[in-house]
Amino acid sequence: MRIGYFADGPWSHRALDKIIKTQGLEVVFIVARYDSADPILHDYAKRLQVPYLLHPNVNSHEFIEMIKGYCADILVSMSFNQILKANIIQLALKGFINCHAGALPFYRGRNILNWALINGEKSFGVTVHYVDEGIDTGDIILQKFSEIGPDDDYATLPDKAISLCADTLREALELISEGRSQRIKQTAIHPVGFYCGRRRDGDEWIDWGWPSERIHNFVRAITTPGPCARTHLGDKIIAIICTELVGDAPLYIGTPGEVVGRDEKGIVVKTGDTTLRVTQIAGVSDDGMLAGKRLPAHSIGTRLGVNPWERIVHLEKQLAKLERTIISNGRD
Repeated sequence: MRIGYFADGPWSHRALDKIIKTQGLEVVFIVARYDSADPILHDYAKRLQVPYLLHPNVNSHEFIEMIKGYCADILVSMSFNQILKANIIQLALKGFINCHAGALPFYRGRNILNWALINGEKSFGVTVHYVDEGIDTGDIILQKFSEIGPDDDYATLPDKAISLCADTLREALELISEGRSQRIKQTAIHPVGFYCGRRRDGDEWIDWGWPSERIHNFVRAITTPGPCARTHLGDKIIAIICTELVGDAPLYIGTPGEVVGRDEKGIVVKTGDTTLRVTQIAGVSDDGMLAGKRLPAHSIGTRLGVNPWERIVHLEKQLAKLERTIISNGRD
């Protein structure tokens, strides 16, 4: 089966390795992201002696007419970033398929592994599905799952997902090539599912009023190589890199964000329900980069986060000072 491969990055490299070693599957051209022009995919194209293509609009008549000549039986997307329209979706006889790092119809959208960790999932899925003009809404061909362990975080989970996606895509292509594939409507799994939005700057702030488990999942979901969870320490910003749940921590009302204990592992911070141990932090430089990873050693009574009432009082004082200055200048 002849494959046109639209791709970018490590996910696509691992999958391409699997595809080119599989009997009966042949990649006949590679299309890289126009804005990044993946050099590793360029090397694959040279090795396979197939065209390496870049185009700002793969939906254009010009591009579609060009790739028609390669007679691909199926088109595959793996981390490709252009929105695909009907003309190219319907071009190949066996369709256009995509491998998505989410268990569709749940976890449609962006930054799926982050969201799975934030939601405290015990497993994550990858789905090979037909591309349609919706966002991750096409019929499912194959779906597989892998465990999320208690020690998994954003440093460990992507490699698991990359491997699972590569294996699942290769298997799906074999099923299609051999005429053994089936189409599963996403509504057969759940009538609605859900969509996850792209994570952006400003989404990394901890609310210490959240329950301990939610904060712990949030911290591990965006730890390095992500931006890391952030909180205020007085007038400074620090990154919370690693936390631990405290076994048998009692549920009680206190001041969220207050340091209530210290030990050789770090500091214990009151949350919205129990307490949470913070085991690694870092400073944050003016350009937002992490600086000086370390074990936290703040004294009991130190408060993390922002007290909105203190901020309101501070702003009121600043406003009163400004008003006095304006009045005084007016008199002069």
